[in-house]
Amino acid sequence: MFKSSALLYLYVETPFHPGSGSGLGVVDLPVQRERITGYPMMQASGLKGKLRAEAMARATTDAEKEQVLAVFGPETNGAAEHAGAFSPGDARILLFPVRSLLGVFAWTTSRTALARFQRDLQTAASLNPKLAGGFEKFKTQFALLPGDLKEDEAFVATGNDVSADNQVTLEEFTFTARLLDAVKELGKWFAGNAFPFVDENDEYKFWRGKAATSLVVLPDNAFRDFTEYATEVINRIKLKRETKTVESGALWSEEHLPSDTVLYAPLFASRARRAGCENLDVLGFVKTLCNAVPRVQLGGDETVGRGLVRLRYNGGNDANPSTNA
Repeated sequence: MFKSSALLYLYVETPFHPGSGSGLGVVDLPVQRERITGYPMMQASGLKGKLRAEAMARATTDAEKEQVLAVFGPETNGAAEHAGAFSPGDARILLFPVRSLLGVFAWTTSRTALARFQRDLQTAASLNPKLAGGFEKFKTQFALLPGDLKEDEAFVATGNDVSADNQVTLEEFTFTARLLDAVKELGKWFAGNAFPFVDENDEYKFWRGKAATSLVVLPDNAFRDFTEYATEVINRIKLKRETKTVESGALWSEEHLPSDTVLYAPLFASRARRAGCENLDVLGFVKTLCNAVPRVQLGGDETVGRGLVRLRYNGGNDANPSTNA
């Protein structure tokens, strides 16, 4: 039974390939996707495995290694001893960047994506009262979004930098812009709660400001299509070492989530079961780890700089106090 909860946000800094293996479509190596919605995601096992590896790499004493085993579970050969106490969920899409005629790009989302996020946030808040205030503020602004969004319309923040003449153009598609204060407030909420924050003048100051002016809520179908067809597809080759020419048959394509994609994963913790660690604060351990290793490499193509992700742990007392979070 879970005892506590928090949220982990993932801000993609370099193209991110949470691979699903060989694909049957036009892309040889697609990203992982939800079966029903088609939204890109990263399975919980990959996220948990990376955090475990980072924690074990930092453990220098036997006591610290015991804590890692208590949180993440024993090694495979000792898996029958006890279960781990840390249970992350899948990393789901929250904000997807799309090229914009104005403002360079917009962060897009949809009512369905926001509704699912609200549900996950409410679940986390039910186990962690510190998240309740942030949940209520998000819920209030989300409720202000009208329910009559047409297929050729988009909700856009007042005072935004991505629309003109009541139109917003994303890729080659133009939507009628409906300006709403609620969208601006949702952007501020994301800036304060989901975007990385170290101090007022850190490297994410610009991006937190952009969140309030570049958020666009799209129709569900349009958002799904952008997440399917506006990802980055990169062609790669393998060279023969001796001749430096392309090896026969060694040309393939990979799908990546673009830089500035924002995902989130709910985190849950139960009582630690390892002897001597029963009183361990499991999520406190994870929070310390995320603060100590704020950037991790996730997914494939580590040797070519792909998958650099900035983590943001939020357990309720971790919002940026300078925003309306």
